[in-house]
Amino acid sequence: MNATNPIRVVVAGLGNMGRSHALAYHDNPGFEIVALVNRSKVELPEGLSGYGIRPSFDDTLKELRPELASINTYSDSHADYAVMALEAGAHVFVEKPLATSVADAERVVAAAKANGRKLIIGYILRHHPSWVRLISEARALGGPYVFRMNLNQQSRGPTWATHKQLMQTTSPIVDCGVHYLDVMCQITDARPVEVRGMGLRLTDEIAPDMYNYGHLQVLFEDGSVGWYEAGWGPMISETAFFVKDVISPNGCVSIVMDENAKSDDIDTHTKTAVIRIHRAETGPDGRFASPDEHLSMEGEPGHQALCDREQAFVLNAIREDIDLSRHMDDAVKSLRVCLAADESVRTGKAVRL
Repeated sequence: MNATNPIRVVVAGLGNMGRSHALAYHDNPGFEIVALVNRSKVELPEGLSGYGIRPSFDDTLKELRPELASINTYSDSHADYAVMALEAGAHVFVEKPLATSVADAERVVAAAKANGRKLIIGYILRHHPSWVRLISEARALGGPYVFRMNLNQQSRGPTWATHKQLMQTTSPIVDCGVHYLDVMCQITDARPVEVRGMGLRLTDEIAPDMYNYGHLQVLFEDGSVGWYEAGWGPMISETAFFVKDVISPNGCVSIVMDENAKSDDIDTHTKTAVIRIHRAETGPDGRFASPDEHLSMEGEPGHQALCDREQAFVLNAIREDIDLSRHMDDAVKSLRVCLAADESVRTGKAVRL
């Protein structure tokens, strides 16, 4: 691959994230889309309508030999598609979660290493300047930490249909939880040691062995504790649907959401609005020594701009030969915690990690 030529990319899966990543490739001169892959024909946004849609990922890899495969399909196909692409000589970008089992996640990482290819997992918050700032401010306070995080979605219509499709293979606390476990792990750097999960099936529209509301509690080696909650469906409450709060002995860092934000707006999932920093230090009179800081995040990137940033990182990782060992290990670690929480929901027992 010539470092100055565009990277030839095949995009598999044209749901919300797949379309957004495809637009990022289309608008970045460092990439050339050679094919879009989807099992069915779908309506494409302006900018993508000129590309044909192929039905077979396997055939497309064999025929076109792309340099990058972008995998944005449902979770149960991630591992097989990624390994197929890596063994065909392509670098891989794969949406989270990396796989639906730890063994499959480790199989993908092993394939990337064996074939000398880059593997980038879609942890979009790592490319968001406001979330980078949140993590930095929390680390500056010092641990141990209490993590309080959730992302509930009062979904309806097409969004609820997508959620029901996702729940054929992946629970909400796994699908979204990997993002926030990754954030917790970046802040504390400590190893997760135990997790407990609880969940409830709130609708007859999903399989009897699936639940559309769940939460987990995780214990870290440094004494930090974390809570994460995720619920999908038309019955889910809009009250406090987005909580991102990190507490330490020295104070807390929190995201303060726009009061008009709605849980089914995809931009809401990454927007921070304001970061509030509270310091616990008090003066001789017992009052707080300093007022809370409110860091305005006005002008932060929206969903499409974040996808653009994420794919710019993919381009740089390939061209600059960035070492992604920690990136891959972190993806497996956060997935391990969330899958253990899912196991705990089903068994009723805490899981040691």
